[in-house]
Amino acid sequence: MGVRRLIRYLLVTWLIVGASSALAVQPDEVMRDTAQEARARALSRELRCMVCQNQSIDDSDAPLARDLRLLVRERIGAGDSDSQVIDFLVARYGSFVLLKPRFEAQTLVLWLLPPLALGAGAILLLLAARRRRSDRDPSGDIALSSEEQARLAELLGNKDFSSAPQPNDGSGGPRITKV
Repeated sequence: MGVRRLIRYLLVTWLIVGASSALAVQPDEVMRDTAQEARARALSRELRCMVCQNQSIDDSDAPLARDLRLLVRERIGAGDSDSQVIDFLVARYGSFVLLKPRFEAQTLVLWLLPPLALGAGAILLLLAARRRRSDRDPSGDIALSSEEQARLAELLGNKDFSSAPQPNDGSGGPRITKV
């Protein structure tokens, strides 16, 4: 009985998720010519719903998205090319209507900031790694400063480690080994 219930649950979930995007384009919006409808659907996937802002007008069921879908179909029906339809909508609503903005002077920061941020992060990581390597002695241990040696001597019962050999000379003076 548990397997049947799981199958029913998955089927209902699949139908709900599948139907949610299919309900966005209403039957009265569909063009009679299948080639033109395919063009309209492809263009609708490239255009942002101004209400939802993170959905294409093809996926959105907002009234403005419906108006934009109808406008796209009207322009296609009038004989406009795909680029003419896009240019018309950009002229009317601005470049924000495009889900994938064009590479222009106004969108230069949008396109260049992510690679610049990644590059800056990589440089900072390299500098931090170099700094960590330069703080170590060649054996990989971190040498104690004179203040740290004095504090260690205080903690260990005021034994004088000032004359103790330093870690760099290989004679086993106080050192901390990172694990």
